[in-house]
Amino acid sequence: MQHMETSYLSKLPIPTGEEVIGADIREGVFNLIQSHHVGFDRSKFISIAELNQFRRLYLTSLIEKERGELAALDLEVMDAIKNNSILSESFQEEQVETLTVGQRVADKVATFGGSWTFIIFFFSFILCWIAINTWLLITQKFDPFPFILLNLILSCLAAIQAPIIMMSQNRQEQKDRKRGEHDYKINLKAELEIKLLSEKIDHLLVHQNRKLLEIQEVQTDYLEDLMKEIKKAK
Repeated sequence: MQHMETSYLSKLPIPTGEEVIGADIREGVFNLIQSHHVGFDRSKFISIAELNQFRRLYLTSLIEKERGELAALDLEVMDAIKNNSILSESFQEEQVETLTVGQRVADKVATFGGSWTFIIFFFSFILCWIAINTWLLITQKFDPFPFILLNLILSCLAAIQAPIIMMSQNRQEQKDRKRGEHDYKINLKAELEIKLLSEKIDHLLVHQNRKLLEIQEVQTDYLEDLMKEIKKAK
């Protein structure tokens, strides 16, 4: 039966291939483990799951040192890493919001007011207004030149349309700010997970090298035994 190492932290047996000796742990993470478990040294073993927990704590401490204190976005990213959650899903849930009647009207007015349909329609309306009051109604013009009523209508339309469009733009700015925060959180999470992945790859390489060295040692012992048998046969 193959010998299984025991974790110094949990005192439980570690499955073969998941054990990590203290000598293979990076200095910063090793010091963090020692601060929580004073008796831990380079000869003791822990599981890779326990090592990953301290790696996350170590990453958090690094961010605290660089920025003084964790911002709300950083804490959310660290929680996402610990829970293995996807930030884009939470962002999509935030985007599904219930709009009020005023917000829906503002969006439609802003969309229509900034389209070629509105420009063509309104330009045609002005031309028809001028044509009617210039040529068609020669005797009874309801808005003769210089078209004071038309100017009043245009001024009222601009006064009403401008704040409605600004309402829609302000809400769009809030969406853009949330989208920017979301992009920052994704980039930060990706950076931290790349660091964790690098640590895992280092562990796998060290573990493989240790296994290869053990195989070479076994092969060397086997060759030495063969040489002894050959010498005895001579």
